[in-house]
Amino acid sequence: MKINSILIANRGEIAIRIIRTAKKMGIRSYAIKTSKEPNAWYLEEADEIIDFSECFDDTPEFLDIERIIYNAKEHKVDAIHPGYGFLAENPDFARRCEEEDIVFIGPSHDAIYRMGNKTIAKELAKKNKVPLLGGSKGTVADPEEAKQIADQVGYPVILKAAAGGGGRGMRVVEKEKDIERMFNLATNEAEKAFNNPAVFIEKFVREPRHIEFQILGDKHGNVVHLGERECSIQRKHQKLLEESPSPALDPALRKKMGDAAIRIAKSVNYFSAGTVEFLLDDQNYFSFMEMNTRIQVEHPVTEMVTGIDLIEQMILIAEGKKLPFSQDDIKLNGWAIEWRINAEDVQSGFSPSLGTIEKISWPESDHIRVDTGVRDGSVITPYYDSMIAKLIIHAETREKALQQSSIAIRKFWIKGTKTTLAFCRAVLQNRNFRKGKFNTSFLSKELKIHYHHEPDEELLAAFFAAYDYAREVHEHEDKPLYVEKGKEIAPWLLNKRLR
Repeated sequence: MKINSILIANRGEIAIRIIRTAKKMGIRSYAIKTSKEPNAWYLEEADEIIDFSECFDDTPEFLDIERIIYNAKEHKVDAIHPGYGFLAENPDFARRCEEEDIVFIGPSHDAIYRMGNKTIAKELAKKNKVPLLGGSKGTVADPEEAKQIADQVGYPVILKAAAGGGGRGMRVVEKEKDIERMFNLATNEAEKAFNNPAVFIEKFVREPRHIEFQILGDKHGNVVHLGERECSIQRKHQKLLEESPSPALDPALRKKMGDAAIRIAKSVNYFSAGTVEFLLDDQNYFSFMEMNTRIQVEHPVTEMVTGIDLIEQMILIAEGKKLPFSQDDIKLNGWAIEWRINAEDVQSGFSPSLGTIEKISWPESDHIRVDTGVRDGSVITPYYDSMIAKLIIHAETREKALQQSSIAIRKFWIKGTKTTLAFCRAVLQNRNFRKGKFNTSFLSKELKIHYHHEPDEELLAAFFAAYDYAREVHEHEDKPLYVEKGKEIAPWLLNKRLR
Protein backbone atom coordinates (compact mmCIF):
# COMPACT_ATOMS: atom_id res chain seq x y z
CA MET A 1 0.00 0.00 0.00
CA LYS A 2 1.27 3.48 -0.89
CA ILE A 3 0.95 5.96 1.99
CA ASN A 4 -0.19 9.36 0.74
CA SER A 5 -1.00 11.08 4.04
CA ILE A 6 0.21 10.82 7.63
CA LEU A 7 -1.21 12.16 10.88
CA ILE A 8 1.58 12.83 13.38
CA ALA A 9 0.24 12.04 16.85
CA ASN A 10 3.01 14.04 18.51
CA ARG A 11 4.52 17.51 18.82
CA GLY A 12 7.78 19.42 18.98
CA GLU A 13 10.98 18.41 17.26
CA ILE A 14 9.93 14.84 16.49
CA ALA A 15 6.79 16.12 14.72
CA ILE A 16 8.94 18.42 12.58
CA ARG A 17 11.37 15.57 11.96
CA ILE A 18 8.59 13.29 10.68
CA ILE A 19 6.92 16.05 8.64
CA ARG A 20 10.14 16.89 6.78
CA THR A 21 10.79 13.29 5.79
CA ALA A 22 7.15 12.97 4.72
CA LYS A 23 7.58 16.02 2.47
CA LYS A 24 10.73 14.52 0.99
CA MET A 25 8.68 11.43 0.13
CA GLY A 26 5.75 13.43 -1.31
CA ILE A 27 3.44 12.52 1.58
CA ARG A 28 0.88 14.99 2.96
CA SER A 29 1.23 15.65 6.69
CA TYR A 30 -1.40 16.41 9.34
CA ALA A 31 -0.51 17.87 12.76
CA ILE A 32 -2.52 18.22 15.96
CA LYS A 33 -3.00 21.70 17.43
CA THR A 34 -3.49 22.01 21.19
CA SER A 35 -4.52 24.87 23.47
CA LYS A 36 -1.25 24.43 25.36
CA GLU A 37 0.87 25.33 22.30
CA PRO A 38 -1.38 27.20 19.85
CA ASN A 39 1.57 28.81 18.06
CA ALA A 40 4.01 25.91 18.07
CA TRP A 41 6.50 25.77 15.21
CA TYR A 42 5.59 22.23 14.13
CA LEU A 43 2.11 23.43 13.15
CA GLU A 44 3.58 25.67 10.46
CA GLU A 45 5.58 22.79 9.01
CA ALA A 46 2.53 20.57 8.48
CA ASP A 47 0.34 20.65 5.37
CA GLU A 48 -2.87 20.43 7.40
CA ILE A 49 -3.79 21.17 11.02
CA ILE A 50 -6.36 19.27 13.06
CA ASP A 51 -7.52 21.46 15.93
CA PHE A 52 -7.73 19.78 19.34
CA SER A 53 -7.81 23.12 21.20
CA GLU A 54 -11.25 22.49 22.64
CA CYS A 55 -10.91 19.46 24.89
CA PHE A 56 -14.10 17.52 25.53
CA ASP A 57 -12.77 15.69 28.60
CA ASP A 58 -9.72 15.50 30.83
CA THR A 59 -7.76 13.16 28.57
CA PRO A 60 -4.55 14.87 27.34
CA GLU A 61 -4.69 15.53 23.60
CA PHE A 62 -1.84 13.24 22.56
CA LEU A 63 -3.18 10.41 24.74
CA ASP A 64 -6.77 10.50 23.47
CA ILE A 65 -6.84 7.34 21.34
CA GLU A 66 -10.43 7.54 20.15
CA ARG A 67 -10.27 11.24 19.28
CA ILE A 68 -7.10 10.73 17.27
CA ILE A 69 -8.60 7.74 15.46
CA TYR A 70 -11.86 9.62 14.77
CA ASN A 71 -10.04 12.59 13.24
CA ALA A 72 -7.76 10.37 11.18
CA LYS A 73 -10.83 8.72 9.64
CA GLU A 74 -12.65 12.06 9.29
CA HIS A 75 -9.74 13.48 7.26
CA LYS A 76 -9.25 10.19 5.37
CA VAL A 77 -5.65 9.92 6.53
CA ASP A 78 -3.80 6.78 5.41
CA ALA A 79 -1.42 6.38 8.34
CA ILE A 80 -0.49 7.58 11.83
CA HIS A 81 3.05 8.05 13.11
CA PRO A 82 3.19 8.20 16.93
CA GLY A 83 6.76 9.56 17.27
CA TYR A 84 8.16 8.80 20.73
CA GLY A 85 6.48 9.12 24.12
CA PHE A 86 2.70 9.57 24.47
CA LEU A 87 1.02 6.64 22.62
CA ALA A 88 4.11 5.38 20.78
CA GLU A 89 4.34 2.17 22.83
CA ASN A 90 0.66 1.72 23.59
CA PRO A 91 -0.54 -1.61 22.13
CA ASP A 92 -4.19 -0.51 22.34
CA PHE A 93 -3.46 2.45 20.06
CA ALA A 94 -1.72 0.26 17.49
CA ARG A 95 -4.58 -2.27 17.70
CA ARG A 96 -7.23 0.43 17.17
CA CYS A 97 -5.38 1.66 14.08
CA GLU A 98 -5.30 -1.90 12.74
CA GLU A 99 -9.03 -2.34 13.44
CA GLU A 100 -9.88 0.89 11.58
CA ASP A 101 -7.66 0.09 8.58
CA ILE A 102 -5.30 2.95 9.41
CA VAL A 103 -1.64 2.13 8.90
CA PHE A 104 0.22 2.36 12.20
CA ILE A 105 3.80 3.39 11.41
CA GLY A 106 5.40 1.12 13.94
CA PRO A 107 5.33 -2.54 14.94
CA SER A 108 2.27 -4.74 15.47
CA HIS A 109 0.23 -4.30 18.63
CA ASP A 110 1.25 -7.82 19.65
CA ALA A 111 4.97 -6.99 19.44
CA ILE A 112 4.43 -3.78 21.40
CA TYR A 113 2.55 -5.67 24.11
CA ARG A 114 5.01 -8.52 24.47
CA MET A 115 8.10 -6.30 24.47
CA GLY A 116 6.38 -3.70 26.65
CA ASN A 117 5.64 -6.28 29.32
CA LYS A 118 9.07 -6.70 30.87
CA THR A 119 8.36 -10.14 32.34
CA ILE A 120 7.24 -11.53 28.95
CA ALA A 121 10.24 -9.87 27.27
CA LYS A 122 12.63 -11.49 29.74
CA GLU A 123 11.09 -14.92 29.10
CA LEU A 124 11.55 -14.40 25.35
CA ALA A 125 15.16 -13.36 25.92
CA LYS A 126 15.81 -16.48 27.97
CA LYS A 127 14.16 -18.71 25.36
CA ASN A 128 16.33 -17.16 22.62
CA LYS A 129 19.56 -17.51 24.61
CA VAL A 130 20.06 -13.81 25.25
CA PRO A 131 21.96 -13.21 28.53
CA LEU A 132 19.84 -12.07 31.47
CA LEU A 133 20.45 -10.90 35.02
CA GLY A 134 19.18 -13.12 37.83
CA GLY A 135 15.82 -12.20 39.33
CA SER A 136 12.14 -13.03 39.50
CA LYS A 137 10.55 -15.21 36.82
CA GLY A 138 7.57 -12.88 36.64
CA THR A 139 5.98 -10.07 38.61
CA VAL A 140 6.39 -9.95 42.37
CA ALA A 141 3.20 -10.16 44.42
CA ASP A 142 4.28 -8.49 47.67
CA PRO A 143 7.31 -7.38 49.74
CA GLU A 144 7.66 -10.81 51.31
CA GLU A 145 8.13 -12.49 47.93
CA ALA A 146 10.53 -9.71 46.96
CA LYS A 147 12.61 -10.49 50.07
CA GLN A 148 12.80 -14.19 49.18
CA ILE A 149 13.98 -13.48 45.62
CA ALA A 150 16.48 -10.85 46.80
CA ASP A 151 17.95 -13.37 49.25
CA GLN A 152 18.44 -15.82 46.37
CA VAL A 153 20.12 -13.44 43.89
CA GLY A 154 21.91 -11.32 46.51
CA TYR A 155 21.80 -7.61 47.24
CA PRO A 156 21.72 -5.06 45.75
CA VAL A 157 18.60 -5.68 43.67
CA ILE A 158 16.40 -3.39 41.62
CA LEU A 159 12.61 -3.27 41.44
CA LYS A 160 11.23 -2.32 38.00
CA ALA A 161 7.76 -1.58 36.68
CA ALA A 162 6.62 -4.49 34.52
CA ALA A 163 4.75 -2.18 32.15
CA GLY A 164 7.15 0.72 32.38
CA GLY A 165 10.24 2.41 31.07
CA GLY A 166 12.08 5.71 31.18
CA GLY A 167 13.25 5.18 34.76
CA ARG A 168 9.77 5.30 36.32
CA GLY A 169 8.76 2.69 38.86
CA MET A 170 12.40 1.76 39.53
CA ARG A 171 13.98 1.47 42.97
CA VAL A 172 17.38 0.10 43.98
CA VAL A 173 17.39 -1.86 47.23
CA GLU A 174 20.71 -2.16 49.05
CA LYS A 175 19.57 -3.99 52.20
CA GLU A 176 16.75 -6.28 53.29
CA LYS A 177 15.39 -3.73 55.77
CA ASP A 178 14.60 -1.33 52.89
CA ILE A 179 12.79 -3.71 50.59
CA GLU A 180 9.23 -3.21 51.89
CA ARG A 181 9.48 0.59 51.65
CA MET A 182 11.05 0.46 48.19
CA PHE A 183 8.47 -2.08 46.99
CA ASN A 184 5.65 0.27 48.01
CA LEU A 185 7.35 3.26 46.37
CA ALA A 186 7.96 1.36 43.12
CA THR A 187 4.44 -0.04 42.85
CA ASN A 188 2.83 3.33 43.65
CA GLU A 189 4.94 5.09 41.02
CA ALA A 190 4.22 2.35 38.47
CA GLU A 191 0.49 2.69 39.12
CA LYS A 192 0.60 6.45 38.56
CA ALA A 193 2.85 6.32 35.50
CA PHE A 194 1.49 3.25 33.67
CA ASN A 195 -1.84 2.45 35.34
CA ASN A 196 -0.27 -0.87 36.31
CA PRO A 197 1.38 -1.40 39.72
CA ALA A 198 3.10 -4.69 38.79
CA VAL A 199 6.86 -4.86 39.36
CA PHE A 200 9.56 -7.48 38.94
CA ILE A 201 12.94 -7.80 40.60
CA GLU A 202 16.43 -8.48 39.27
CA LYS A 203 20.05 -8.33 40.34
CA PHE A 204 21.37 -4.77 40.29
CA VAL A 205 24.62 -4.24 38.41
CA ARG A 206 26.72 -1.48 39.91
CA GLU A 207 28.16 1.03 37.48
CA PRO A 208 27.44 -0.74 34.16
CA ARG A 209 27.44 0.84 30.75
CA HIS A 210 24.07 1.32 29.06
CA ILE A 211 24.36 0.16 25.45
CA GLU A 212 21.46 0.01 23.02
CA PHE A 213 21.21 -1.41 19.49
CA GLN A 214 19.10 0.14 16.76
CA ILE A 215 17.23 -2.47 14.75
CA LEU A 216 15.07 -2.36 11.63
CA GLY A 217 12.76 -5.14 10.57
CA ASP A 218 10.38 -5.50 7.64
CA LYS A 219 7.14 -7.46 7.20
CA HIS A 220 8.97 -10.17 5.27
CA GLY A 221 11.02 -11.48 8.19
CA ASN A 222 14.20 -9.50 7.53
CA VAL A 223 15.85 -7.85 10.56
CA VAL A 224 19.16 -5.96 10.74
CA HIS A 225 20.88 -3.87 13.37
CA LEU A 226 22.44 -0.48 12.64
CA GLY A 227 25.09 -0.59 15.32
CA GLU A 228 24.99 0.59 18.89
CA ARG A 229 24.51 3.78 20.85
CA GLU A 230 26.32 4.56 24.09
CA CYS A 231 23.78 5.94 26.59
CA SER A 232 25.62 5.76 29.92
CA ILE A 233 25.62 9.47 30.75
CA GLN A 234 22.37 9.61 32.70
CA ARG A 235 20.64 11.27 35.61
CA LYS A 236 18.00 9.26 37.47
CA HIS A 237 17.86 6.78 34.56
CA GLN A 238 17.23 9.63 32.08
CA LYS A 239 19.71 9.92 29.21
CA LEU A 240 21.54 13.22 28.84
CA LEU A 241 23.74 12.53 25.84
CA GLU A 242 24.36 9.65 23.46
CA GLU A 243 27.00 8.63 20.96
CA SER A 244 27.56 6.08 18.24
CA PRO A 245 29.51 3.89 18.17
CA SER A 246 30.40 3.13 21.80
CA PRO A 247 33.98 3.53 23.05
CA ALA A 248 33.54 0.23 24.91
CA LEU A 249 32.80 -2.10 21.98
CA ASP A 250 35.11 -3.80 19.54
CA PRO A 251 33.87 -5.50 16.34
CA ALA A 252 33.58 -8.92 18.01
CA LEU A 253 31.48 -7.67 20.94
CA ARG A 254 29.40 -5.53 18.58
CA LYS A 255 28.54 -8.58 16.50
CA LYS A 256 27.69 -10.64 19.58
CA MET A 257 25.38 -8.00 21.03
CA GLY A 258 23.89 -7.11 17.64
CA ASP A 259 23.07 -10.76 16.95
CA ALA A 260 21.34 -10.99 20.34
CA ALA A 261 19.30 -7.87 19.52
CA ILE A 262 18.18 -9.42 16.23
CA ARG A 263 17.16 -12.66 17.98
CA ILE A 264 14.99 -10.70 20.41
CA ALA A 265 13.32 -8.79 17.56
CA LYS A 266 12.67 -11.93 15.54
CA SER A 267 11.08 -13.63 18.54
CA VAL A 268 8.04 -11.35 18.14
CA ASN A 269 8.14 -11.08 14.32
CA TYR A 270 9.21 -7.47 14.75
CA PHE A 271 8.93 -4.94 11.95
CA SER A 272 9.65 -1.17 11.91
CA ALA A 273 12.34 0.64 13.95
CA GLY A 274 13.10 -0.51 17.47
CA THR A 275 15.83 -0.46 20.08
CA VAL A 276 17.17 -3.32 22.18
CA GLU A 277 18.85 -2.15 25.39
CA PHE A 278 21.61 -3.93 27.30
CA LEU A 279 23.70 -3.46 30.42
CA LEU A 280 27.44 -4.06 29.95
CA ASP A 281 29.67 -4.67 32.99
CA ASP A 282 33.40 -4.03 33.35
CA GLN A 283 34.16 -7.61 32.25
CA ASN A 284 32.27 -7.11 28.96
CA TYR A 285 29.43 -9.36 30.09
CA PHE A 286 26.17 -8.00 28.70
CA SER A 287 22.60 -8.66 29.76
CA PHE A 288 19.26 -7.84 28.17
CA MET A 289 17.36 -5.00 29.81
CA GLU A 290 14.39 -4.13 27.57
CA MET A 291 13.23 -3.33 24.05
CA ASN A 292 11.74 0.02 23.06
CA THR A 293 9.23 -0.48 20.26
CA ARG A 294 9.46 2.99 18.73
CA ILE A 295 11.82 5.57 17.31
CA GLN A 296 14.19 6.87 19.99
CA VAL A 297 15.03 10.46 20.92
CA GLU A 298 18.67 9.67 20.12
CA HIS A 299 18.06 8.16 16.67
CA PRO A 300 19.99 10.97 14.87
CA VAL A 301 23.40 9.63 15.93
CA THR A 302 22.61 6.35 14.17
CA GLU A 303 21.45 8.24 11.09
CA MET A 304 24.67 10.25 11.03
CA VAL A 305 26.99 7.24 11.14
CA THR A 306 24.97 5.02 8.78
CA GLY A 307 23.45 7.57 6.38
CA ILE A 308 20.06 5.86 6.76
CA ASP A 309 16.89 7.93 7.33
CA LEU A 310 15.10 5.90 10.00
CA ILE A 311 11.78 7.73 9.63
CA GLU A 312 11.83 7.05 5.89
CA GLN A 313 12.53 3.37 6.54
CA MET A 314 9.65 3.20 9.05
CA ILE A 315 7.27 4.57 6.41
CA LEU A 316 8.55 2.23 3.68
CA ILE A 317 8.27 -0.75 6.02
CA ALA A 318 4.70 0.28 6.93
CA GLU A 319 3.92 0.29 3.19
CA GLY A 320 5.10 -3.34 3.04
CA LYS A 321 8.45 -2.72 1.35
CA LYS A 322 11.42 -5.00 1.98
CA LEU A 323 14.54 -3.61 3.61
CA PRO A 324 16.81 -2.34 0.80
CA PHE A 325 19.97 -3.59 2.57
CA SER A 326 21.30 -6.62 4.42
CA GLN A 327 23.45 -6.77 7.56
CA ASP A 328 26.62 -6.92 5.47
CA ASP A 329 25.67 -3.62 3.83
CA ILE A 330 25.59 -1.72 7.14
CA LYS A 331 28.78 0.26 7.75
CA LEU A 332 29.49 2.69 10.58
CA ASN A 333 31.05 5.83 9.19
CA GLY A 334 32.91 7.97 11.75
CA TRP A 335 31.52 9.06 15.12
CA ALA A 336 28.42 10.98 16.18
CA ILE A 337 27.50 12.53 19.52
CA GLU A 338 24.09 13.93 20.50
CA TRP A 339 23.88 16.58 23.21
CA ARG A 340 20.39 17.03 24.67
CA ILE A 341 19.78 20.68 25.46
CA ASN A 342 16.97 21.00 27.99
CA ALA A 343 15.26 23.99 29.59
CA GLU A 344 16.56 23.09 33.04
CA ASP A 345 18.45 24.85 35.82
CA VAL A 346 21.44 22.59 36.41
CA GLN A 347 22.49 24.48 39.55
CA SER A 348 19.06 23.78 41.07
CA GLY A 349 19.18 20.04 40.55
CA PHE A 350 18.08 20.11 36.89
CA SER A 351 14.73 21.65 37.81
CA PRO A 352 12.57 22.79 34.85
CA SER A 353 13.16 26.35 33.68
CA LEU A 354 9.95 27.68 32.16
CA GLY A 355 9.52 30.86 30.15
CA THR A 356 9.86 32.35 26.69
CA ILE A 357 12.87 31.80 24.48
CA GLU A 358 13.72 35.35 23.49
CA LYS A 359 16.54 34.42 21.16
CA ILE A 360 18.06 31.12 20.04
CA SER A 361 20.94 30.61 17.64
CA TRP A 362 23.08 27.62 16.81
CA PRO A 363 26.11 26.94 14.62
CA GLU A 364 25.65 25.58 11.13
CA SER A 365 28.04 23.24 9.34
CA ASP A 366 28.08 20.08 7.23
CA HIS A 367 29.06 18.07 10.32
CA ILE A 368 26.43 19.67 12.60
CA ARG A 369 22.74 18.78 12.84
CA VAL A 370 20.24 20.48 15.14
CA ASP A 371 16.82 18.94 15.72
CA THR A 372 14.52 21.34 17.53
CA GLY A 373 10.90 22.35 17.83
CA VAL A 374 11.51 25.85 19.19
CA ARG A 375 12.57 29.23 17.79
CA ASP A 376 12.57 32.87 18.88
CA GLY A 377 9.39 33.50 20.86
CA SER A 378 8.63 29.84 21.66
CA VAL A 379 7.25 29.23 25.14
CA ILE A 380 8.56 26.47 27.40
CA THR A 381 5.45 25.27 29.23
CA PRO A 382 5.01 22.89 32.19
CA TYR A 383 2.84 20.57 30.10
CA TYR A 384 5.51 18.83 28.04
CA ASP A 385 9.08 17.60 28.15
CA SER A 386 11.71 20.29 28.78
CA MET A 387 13.92 19.41 25.81
CA ILE A 388 14.72 22.44 23.66
CA ALA A 389 16.99 20.90 21.06
CA LYS A 390 19.34 18.09 20.14
CA LEU A 391 22.80 19.09 18.93
CA ILE A 392 24.35 16.28 16.89
CA ILE A 393 28.00 16.36 15.87
CA HIS A 394 29.52 14.02 13.28
CA ALA A 395 33.25 13.61 12.62
CA GLU A 396 35.80 11.06 11.42
CA THR A 397 36.85 10.05 14.95
CA ARG A 398 35.60 10.43 18.53
CA GLU A 399 38.41 12.85 19.31
CA LYS A 400 37.41 15.10 16.41
CA ALA A 401 33.73 14.81 17.35
CA LEU A 402 34.59 16.03 20.86
CA GLN A 403 36.64 18.91 19.47
CA GLN A 404 33.79 19.93 17.18
CA SER A 405 31.34 19.57 20.09
CA SER A 406 33.33 22.05 22.19
CA ILE A 407 33.21 24.62 19.39
CA ALA A 408 29.53 24.03 18.60
CA ILE A 409 28.38 24.21 22.23
CA ARG A 410 30.22 27.51 22.71
CA LYS A 411 28.39 28.88 19.66
CA PHE A 412 24.96 27.60 20.75
CA TRP A 413 23.21 30.55 22.37
CA ILE A 414 19.84 30.72 24.11
CA LYS A 415 18.38 33.73 25.89
CA GLY A 416 15.24 33.70 28.03
CA THR A 417 15.54 30.40 29.92
CA LYS A 418 18.20 28.45 31.74
CA THR A 419 19.51 25.42 29.87
CA THR A 420 21.79 22.43 30.21
CA LEU A 421 24.44 23.94 27.93
CA ALA A 422 26.61 24.59 31.00
CA PHE A 423 26.26 20.89 31.88
CA CYS A 424 27.35 19.90 28.38
CA ARG A 425 30.46 22.04 28.79
CA ALA A 426 31.20 20.42 32.16
CA VAL A 427 31.01 16.92 30.64
CA LEU A 428 33.40 17.97 27.86
CA GLN A 429 35.91 19.19 30.45
CA ASN A 430 36.03 15.78 32.16
CA ARG A 431 39.18 13.82 31.41
CA ASN A 432 37.69 10.35 31.79
CA PHE A 433 34.75 11.21 29.54
CA ARG A 434 37.15 12.37 26.87
CA LYS A 435 39.04 9.08 27.24
CA GLY A 436 35.80 7.10 26.92
CA LYS A 437 36.16 5.71 30.45
CA PHE A 438 32.76 6.15 32.04
CA ASN A 439 29.57 4.32 33.01
CA THR A 440 26.14 5.07 34.47
CA SER A 441 27.71 6.38 37.72
CA PHE A 442 29.43 9.21 35.83
CA LEU A 443 27.38 12.08 37.27
CA SER A 444 27.62 10.94 40.86
CA LYS A 445 31.28 9.87 40.86
CA GLU A 446 33.06 11.68 38.05
CA LEU A 447 31.33 15.02 37.74
CA LYS A 448 31.79 16.89 41.02
CA ILE A 449 30.30 20.09 39.56
CA HIS A 450 27.47 19.68 37.04
CA TYR A 451 28.07 22.93 35.21
CA HIS A 452 30.97 24.84 33.68
CA HIS A 453 31.39 28.60 33.47
CA GLU A 454 33.39 30.18 30.68
CA PRO A 455 35.96 32.65 32.08
CA ASP A 456 34.25 35.64 30.45
CA GLU A 457 30.66 34.45 30.88
CA GLU A 458 29.64 37.27 33.27
CA LEU A 459 31.30 39.84 31.03
CA LEU A 460 29.39 38.50 28.04
CA ALA A 461 26.11 38.57 29.94
CA ALA A 462 26.70 42.23 30.86
CA PHE A 463 27.61 42.99 27.26
CA PHE A 464 24.44 41.40 25.87
CA ALA A 465 22.33 43.34 28.37
CA ALA A 466 24.01 46.58 27.35
CA TYR A 467 23.60 45.67 23.68
CA ASP A 468 19.87 45.08 24.11
CA TYR A 469 19.47 48.36 25.96
CA ALA A 470 21.39 50.25 23.27
CA ARG A 471 19.28 48.68 20.52
CA GLU A 472 16.08 49.76 22.26
CA VAL A 473 17.41 53.30 22.59
CA HIS A 474 18.45 53.44 18.94
CA GLU A 475 15.65 51.34 17.44
CA HIS A 476 14.43 54.35 15.41
CA GLU A 477 17.77 54.49 13.58
CA ASP A 478 18.33 52.46 10.42
CA LYS A 479 22.04 51.95 11.13
CA PRO A 480 22.97 48.72 12.88
CA LEU A 481 24.95 49.08 16.11
CA TYR A 482 27.73 46.72 15.06
CA VAL A 483 28.93 46.27 11.51
CA GLU A 484 31.69 44.10 10.12
CA LYS A 485 32.48 44.08 6.41
CA GLY A 486 29.18 45.75 5.68
CA LYS A 487 27.08 43.23 7.64
CA GLU A 488 25.43 43.56 11.04
CA ILE A 489 26.89 41.26 13.69
CA ALA A 490 24.34 39.34 15.74
CA PRO A 491 25.09 39.60 19.48
CA TRP A 492 25.24 35.83 19.97
CA LEU A 493 28.14 35.69 17.48
CA LEU A 494 30.27 38.23 19.35
CA ASN A 495 31.67 35.63 21.76
CA LYS A 496 34.30 34.66 19.21
CA ARG A 497 35.30 38.29 18.63
CA LEU A 498 35.62 38.98 22.36
CA ARG A 499 37.87 36.00 22.75
